[in-house]
Amino acid sequence: MDITGADKFNELTSTSNKLVMVDFWAEWCGPCRMLKPVLEDLAKKHADKVELVKVNVDEQDNYPLAVQYQVNSIPRVIFFKNGEKVDDFTGVVPPVRVEEIIQQHTADINATESKTVEMPESENTDTDMPMAA
Repeated sequence: MDITGADKFNELTSTSNKLVMVDFWAEWCGPCRMLKPVLEDLAKKHADKVELVKVNVDEQDNYPLAVQYQVNSIPRVIFFKNGEKVDDFTGVVPPVRVEEIIQQHTADINATESKTVEMPESENTDTDMPMAA
């Protein structure tokens, strides 16, 4: 999702129940174009836990955001959870590194969504295990 302006940015980063991955970029930036498909693919893969937000630093309304988050080089990706900055990186990084960041900051999202299925005692066929007294 491409956004313009601090109001929309603040709304998205503070109200989402997902990890928000904010990509500060510009059209003329070669490394930004290299990183774009990586971020988009990972956002699709983790759509239930991650939201990708793109901020074009060349748009005048986005300049205050770039200053606020000290975006001195692009691409710069900042991760927000519950409105707070939790991680970031600058430049092109391997997809596995982005995946690690996503996994690290969505572990609690996974925990709340995963279900544990327990086998009833009557179906336990392992007779070598001693029963607890």
